[in-house]
Amino acid sequence: MTLAGTEVDYQTGPIYWGEPGTNGQHSFYQLIHQGTKLVPCDLIGFLRPLNPLGRHHDFLFANMFAQAEALAFGKTSREVQAEGIPAWLAPHRTFEGNRPSSTILLERLTPDALGKLIAFYEHSVFTQGAIWGIDSFDQWGVELGKALAARIIPELEPEAEHELTHDSSTNALIRRYGRAKEPSPGR
Repeated sequence: MTLAGTEVDYQTGPIYWGEPGTNGQHSFYQLIHQGTKLVPCDLIGFLRPLNPLGRHHDFLFANMFAQAEALAFGKTSREVQAEGIPAWLAPHRTFEGNRPSSTILLERLTPDALGKLIAFYEHSVFTQGAIWGIDSFDQWGVELGKALAARIIPELEPEAEHELTHDSSTNALIRRYGRAKEPSPGR
């Protein structure tokens, strides 16, 4: 809903998420490289590690720089063929590139640096909301969740026997949670 009260008919609000180091390779980098939805990404690195361990930091930075390069330029069919990749596999090893990313380098992970990153992202959310004509921090959906949670809390008490009046899915989740709290014969 815009600030003027009209329904928004365009996509708003990026989702910020991530993973440290190379863990993301096995969870979402493939989506960013080859997914059907364009996912702009920020790669954030701290130049001085908090816990130096051999060349580990060098390997992490090499991977970050390589991912940024791969996102930007991809890999052409000609490059894949030059590597002698079989023709049937070539389409799977070709990447169009032109995937937007930014690389942010900070000196060291400190409370000050973390605060600056949080402020940066909060300001970007505010700015996007101003452009879209929405209040990015209105919290009405969060408030609904809190009100529903306040109703559910007493239903989670072990000795309480409530008639559950939620939807069937929520009722089943509450019952499942309650059964998990019951002492098992082996405990």
